[in-house]
Amino acid sequence: MQSDYIAIFDSGVGGLSVLRELLKIMPNERYLYFGDSANAPYGSRPTQEVKALTLAAAEKLVARGIKALVIACNTATSAAIADLRARYPQLIVVGIEPALKLAVDTCPQGNIGIMATQVTLREKKFQALSQRVAQNCRLFPIPAPGLVELVESGKADSPEMDALMEKLLSPYRGKLNALVLGCTHYPFAQAAIAKALPGTALFQGGQGTALQTRRRLEQAGLLYDGLGELVLENSLQSEQILALSHHLLEV
Repeated sequence: MQSDYIAIFDSGVGGLSVLRELLKIMPNERYLYFGDSANAPYGSRPTQEVKALTLAAAEKLVARGIKALVIACNTATSAAIADLRARYPQLIVVGIEPALKLAVDTCPQGNIGIMATQVTLREKKFQALSQRVAQNCRLFPIPAPGLVELVESGKADSPEMDALMEKLLSPYRGKLNALVLGCTHYPFAQAAIAKALPGTALFQGGQGTALQTRRRLEQAGLLYDGLGELVLENSLQSEQILALSHHLLEV
């Protein structure tokens, strides 16, 4: 018997930034969040390994009878979304994309930075998106090694994060009209990012993913209007990671 949970998957705690957006527009839904922090970060892993980890996590979530699966991880979406949709044609499967189109619409013909993981930046899905929506803009791919690890260790707002963002982003200061946060962990470091790039508009894909999920559920007649429920799970199964998850959901 199918439950009415919406499952949200991320390589760790980053997808909580998407869950926050889902809760804003659909507070009465029942949510099951699973973060694979034991294997984080995904962004530096080979694509096939990311795909295997994502498919394995999805299989366990689907077995619990969910009505929708949200891949709240840009890296996992790039590596595995086509396979997931082929494997579960009966299921609503929504994958996050970098908010590049929104940035281009806001800053046409501008200089736009794309801060993302190595997997996201090298995958064909991102390359196709760039060619489709950003032909008149100048794009600057910006890998951000170390950022995910700081968020996962509870240091999203810390001197270490400030120092890392200064190191990564200071070469682009005054040169970018917009910066796309192409990983769901990155919004949690938004204060440090904004400090390193004053005057640069920041864009993230969480709201668009939440809106697309609501559209798909509405089209399928699967919207739920009950008391709502939230279940947070993580492959680390530690009190520390669950406490961090609740904290990030509230910030």
